[in-house]
Amino acid sequence: MKLRQVDKPQYRKVSNQVQFGLIAILAISSVIFGQILIALLGNATVEAGQPTGNFYFNFGGVILGLMLCTFVVKHFREKPQYADVFYVWQLKQLQNKIFRKLNAVQAGAADNDVKALTILCFYYQSLALVYELDNNTLTMSEVNKQLAQLKQQIDDHNLTVNVDEFEPALLADF
Repeated sequence: MKLRQVDKPQYRKVSNQVQFGLIAILAISSVIFGQILIALLGNATVEAGQPTGNFYFNFGGVILGLMLCTFVVKHFREKPQYADVFYVWQLKQLQNKIFRKLNAVQAGAADNDVKALTILCFYYQSLALVYELDNNTLTMSEVNKQLAQLKQQIDDHNLTVNVDEFEPALLADF
């Protein structure tokens, strides 16, 4: 995966629309599916002070609502207007994979392993990109500090590291 620039205002606008849309779809569809299940399979008579026994039908409505949201995401992720949102989502997933192996990668980087250094460069640069897009200014200075230390290590040892050479397959070595 290559790092690329994302138009921040457009990304924020579309991301907010996607989040609001999914929340609305989940809330409305959960209630509708729950009511349909209760109407078809639930207890029709309700006695005052007694449980209705419809909890599992309501829970089933939420599960069906989640399934509908998953279908909507799978369908709309291919649309060009959602490309940036899907790109950042994939980038965050990749960051999570790297984070799970971060200790091993950092140990390799300490030994000046070029693969580990490439992974760390990609990781820190992608974190900076995502933090900038999400307005996460609290941890941006720490990421920039770690990236500067990493670049200093690369320069001190006259190594060549190209972030564009990063492939998720590099993680298999750690």
